[in-house]
Amino acid sequence: MIAIGSSTGGPQALLEVVKKIKSDVRQPIVITQHMPATFTTILAQHLGTASGRQASEGRDGEPLSPGHIYLAPGDYHMTIEGRGSTKVIRLNQNPPESYCRPAVDPMFRSLAACYGDRILGVILTGMGSDGCKGADEIVKVGGTVIAQDEQSSVVWGMPAAVAEAGICSKVDTPEALLTFILNFARKNDG
Repeated sequence: MIAIGSSTGGPQALLEVVKKIKSDVRQPIVITQHMPATFTTILAQHLGTASGRQASEGRDGEPLSPGHIYLAPGDYHMTIEGRGSTKVIRLNQNPPESYCRPAVDPMFRSLAACYGDRILGVILTGMGSDGCKGADEIVKVGGTVIAQDEQSSVVWGMPAAVAEAGICSKVDTPEALLTFILNFARKNDG
């Protein structure tokens, strides 16, 4: 599983990453971008166009499909539940976390419980520290977390939080993170 969290400046960084993810990456990609409803629908369309993959807002109860990009809809936390090969999306309107809904932390926590060490969490540019607590859960179950560097971030808040917590395997530009993502995907295929 590949999971990405972003906020301020995130759409541009997301597009830069997904347009270069090769078609042989079969893992589902789940994304939480801090963004209001309506705008997430438009962003999902842009992600699909940029990547040449199916991309949509996640729908409650929807099973995850290989290679599909799922974006948390505005005003809903998106989590994943299930064991074994069947994983489904769950949407909720629980209270905001880190002043955000959707928030990255609930998504990351749920993925840590479902995927264990077979998850890569990616934190891109954004304000605040959303994603740090969930990233810590990913690392505790043997998963991997990487983050965007300060120089290429519009706001180095979310990536700084995970970098300064000492839980990142890599802190670099989106281009360099892409290489890490592709290597992770190949290593964990099947």
